[in-house]
Amino acid sequence: MNLLDKEPVKKVEKLLKKFDESQKVIVLETSARTAIEAASSLGCEVGAIVKSLLFKTEDIYTLCLVSGDKKASLNKIKKKLNKKDVSMASADEVKNITGFTIGGVSPIGHSIKIDILIDNSLDRFEILFAAAGHPNCVFKITFNDLEKISNGLVGDIVE
Repeated sequence: MNLLDKEPVKKVEKLLKKFDESQKVIVLETSARTAIEAASSLGCEVGAIVKSLLFKTEDIYTLCLVSGDKKASLNKIKKKLNKKDVSMASADEVKNITGFTIGGVSPIGHSIKIDILIDNSLDRFEILFAAAGHPNCVFKITFNDLEKISNGLVGDIVE
């Protein structure tokens, strides 16, 4: 089956096209399940890969978009969200909340509206690559466009 025909990928591509007609989903021959795999497949720096990490508090889910060469800081995320208890969401929660499986979680097109925090260190790169609904699908985007399309809040959320 063509990966571009998969529902999650079609959903992301539709939103990308709505945002910018020239946008498209890139299908990779090899997996981009991890930032290192994605960078290797794309021939770019690991830091230019956008990791989409879902965190939860008692009742709220927040998607954190983090540079592939950085580690999300729970303490900084807690401060940003003004919450004492923040943890990583489980694989099932990721699937239910975002509509995507881990390794293919896109910054856009989630099942429900969730708040998004964007790691400000991503702006070091001219071009970023983010997951497009499947571990072998990504899209290319600038930092400013990522901020606009995701409606994310930019800040320091890494260690």
